[in-house]
Amino acid sequence: MKQDFDWGLARSFLAALDNGSLLGASRSLGISQPTIGRHIAELESQLGVVLFERTGRGLLPSDMALRLAESARAMEDGALQLQRKVSSAQTRVSGTVRLSASQPSACYLLPPILARMQQTLPDIQIELVVSNAVSNLLRREADIALRMVAPAQSTLVAKRIGKMTLGAYAHRDYLRRRGTPTQPADLLQHTLIGHVQGQNIVLGFAAMGHHVGPEHFALRTDDLIAYWEAVRAGMGVGFLADHVARLDPAVLPILPALRIAPIPIWLAVHREIRTSAHIRAVFDFLADAVPDAL
Repeated sequence: MKQDFDWGLARSFLAALDNGSLLGASRSLGISQPTIGRHIAELESQLGVVLFERTGRGLLPSDMALRLAESARAMEDGALQLQRKVSSAQTRVSGTVRLSASQPSACYLLPPILARMQQTLPDIQIELVVSNAVSNLLRREADIALRMVAPAQSTLVAKRIGKMTLGAYAHRDYLRRRGTPTQPADLLQHTLIGHVQGQNIVLGFAAMGHHVGPEHFALRTDDLIAYWEAVRAGMGVGFLADHVARLDPAVLPILPALRIAPIPIWLAVHREIRTSAHIRAVFDFLADAVPDAL
């Protein structure tokens, strides 16, 4: 008996077995019904066995066909795995991508995302440009920018990929000392962490009808890492991105009903650069991963 189990014939054999007819096998594989029949006949000739009984209702598999099916499926799995590996090798992208992000995003949001991307895109290297200023993509300061504002230049492609939600937070040690505010007006009796240049906190209180002066702030800084660490140290109440505050379970949310407008998150890239396979791969990965992390 000649044991020459040709995979091309075995593929038609499995399709006929699974569909119960030559017509069904033909439709599932996208090849003609006579070709399926010819493959099965050739396989039966090679093996010297009868695989199917032709009936009016379709194909009835023989005992030998059922015994051969397990081995044929193992061959199918191997062939598909080989095909995936070849496809992956052909589409593998490589190169260096300069990614610009703000200090908090670069330090707290992106590292676990980039660690996962390293597994998915192992041949891509990232140059992380950490700056709270908006990098100039037109001057090639970066290939991709993670921004909190939409770019105005028409030559850039921008995609809004999510939003950063914010809230009021304080360390549990601070709350143990000073008590927990139950309404926004209570914050006037608490020590706040603020900014030097940015006026969002002051304007937020003004919108609620409350004046906040320098005496309310234990610390003012525009360094967002120092701001976060001050809250963690229990210096006072701060206003933080939720994804950052979740990093320390001792930093607790307060005033959940306090409404703070979320900040939109944009990915921006130069139109010409986006045609690059490795830059496009990073752009698409970040567009999927950043919203999940937020």
